Amino acid sequence: MIAGSAAVYADAHDDFHHLGEINKASLVMLAEERIIPADLAGLIAGGIAKVIKEQAREGSARSANYLDFEARLIEVTGPEASRLHTGRSRQDIGSTYRRMGLREDLLGSYEALLAARRALLALAEQHVHTIIPAYTHGVQAQPTTLAHYLLAFSAAFERDAVRLREVYARLNRSPLGAAALGTSGFAINRERLATLLGFDAPIVNSYDANLVSSVDSKIEFANALSISAITVGQLMQNLHTQYHNPKPWLTLAEDITGVSSIMPQKRNPRPIDAVRLLATGVVSDAHAVTLIAHNTNSGMNDYRPRDQAAEVATKAQRMFAAYVKVMNSLIVDPMRALEEVEIDYSTMTEVADVLLRRADVPFRIGHHYASELTTYGRARGKRPKDLTDAELLRVYEESTGVEMPLAVALVREAMDPIAMVRARRGMGGPQEIEVRKMLRTHADSLSSDSTWLDVTRQHLQHSGSALEQAFARFE
Repeated sequence: MIAGSAAVYADAHDDFHHLGEINKASLVMLAEERIIPADLAGLIAGGIAKVIKEQAREGSARSANYLDFEARLIEVTGPEASRLHTGRSRQDIGSTYRRMGLREDLLGSYEALLAARRALLALAEQHVHTIIPAYTHGVQAQPTTLAHYLLAFSAAFERDAVRLREVYARLNRSPLGAAALGTSGFAINRERLATLLGFDAPIVNSYDANLVSSVDSKIEFANALSISAITVGQLMQNLHTQYHNPKPWLTLAEDITGVSSIMPQKRNPRPIDAVRLLATGVVSDAHAVTLIAHNTNSGMNDYRPRDQAAEVATKAQRMFAAYVKVMNSLIVDPMRALEEVEIDYSTMTEVADVLLRRADVPFRIGHHYASELTTYGRARGKRPKDLTDAELLRVYEESTGVEMPLAVALVREAMDPIAMVRARRGMGGPQEIEVRKMLRTHADSLSSDSTWLDVTRQHLQHSGSALEQAFARFE
């Protein structure tokens, strides 16, 4: 069975919340480094707690502008409270709370991706033996299994998870203490600030911290989600193509499809459309993140806001949720899928391969025979299994000039899609032993990735608790 995280999506915090955490961390660090005296630290701590409590009331402004926070803090505790701002700027404060918000966006998106992978693997587990047609250039190419097909998309989702973890590792770096861009004349302990806020480390170069990394970190995050959205959109389009067939082998449950307002027989797969539309939105919004930052000077405000990347994450989470609904509602007709394979000639590669493996017939000669056999059968409206032994032998002799060098029963077996899939020997193929191996590997990967999410969230929770304890010493 597929292991998965029991955690729910993390509650999103607004920028004011993160500003409050930044102020607590700054106060703790300044007091520990004795940049401000302990008695003043206590006074400021009480003021910080009071302002945060006031802003928790319903309808409060909850401004993320530090100057608004400071103005009220001074009203509560006096002008000495402005020493909280020692060695920092609104530049590094803003860069920090935006990163704190983006890492929550990333973890929420990551969990949504895990749910999508879980739904995909659950369906694949049920269809290890379900033969389906696979297509290239929009034309039936070879038979495979539904599990094998779905595992290809599972592999893509695994890569998406790797990308998001890598993004997180670069995103979870603290700008705090960089001040405007060149630090300050105070001995600010940037490592301590990073630890108190759950960051893995500071961004070393103070110019990079605010003015350069704020560009590439958001673009990288948005583009990682964009790549995943393209995969989702491709899968949805493949599913939608089944509805072009008067008798599809893959459909949605009727209770989530829409009946046409004028054509009573028509079932519209709107949930698939919805997922694809959301996927398109993720891709387009991700491009916007790049374009907004394109050709701007470092230090401009164009690319600073978190909003654009946050919109990509919100839409990606909705996309994954809608995707899960589709995957959980798919109805597979294995007999109809096999029938779809058997009406065409997608097993002809195996015919050429059998001639090579069993009778040492050069592949190109076997390929020519299989191609001629396809043309012959289609011209007569025959499926591969409808061809007689005499026809199989005659086409071989006419196309090669010699008699068939192996038993015709072996050619007939090669044309059987079930036998063809069973005969695969290559790593990662659709044969049962390889599919089950991949299912185990993907389930293990999903379990490991779920653990990473839990551990990462626990780290942030523990960091938050440690900050509260450190701050409480000064209240």
